[in-house]
Amino acid sequence: MAEAKADLKKAAERRKAPLATPTDLGGNAVRDLSGALNELLADVFAIYLKTKNFHWHMSGPHFRDYHLMLDEQSDQIFAMTDPIAERVRKIGGITIHSIGNIAKLQRVKDNDADYVDALDMIAELRDDNKDLVTRLRSVHDLADEHNDVATASLLEVWIDETERRHWFLFETSRPELEGH
Repeated sequence: MAEAKADLKKAAERRKAPLATPTDLGGNAVRDLSGALNELLADVFAIYLKTKNFHWHMSGPHFRDYHLMLDEQSDQIFAMTDPIAERVRKIGGITIHSIGNIAKLQRVKDNDADYVDALDMIAELRDDNKDLVTRLRSVHDLADEHNDVATASLLEVWIDETERRHWFLFETSRPELEGH
């Protein structure tokens, strides 16, 4: 009898939250981490689209190098999206559903200008990636706080990749020294 009541209670809970994956993380951890990861996911989508936008609209004397670098970087950024969303689901959360949802959560500023100078594109992406590193570290701290080692582990790889993108963009944006 008690077992039947427990089964009914579990079934009722599943109907209230049909996508809530069972986890050993506490409710606060699921809420906090899901929220932070969804904001991060929105930022990653925004940086991905901005990087692709600049890739498509690149022009100037370093076109080939910049165009190829931004294509490589956009592929790397897009590769982060599915693992972030799946991590939210693995811990029992619900992830973003739409472009509108992304727009509400993203902290990365869009660039809708018809024309952006190549070095201004590089500088903007450099700064966006630097800001993303800060946000990744913040989510890592939250994962540590909730003892979520799997999320922390993923974030460590993305921090390294984002630092590399920032480094490349930083070096690309440095002024050329005359005579060198």
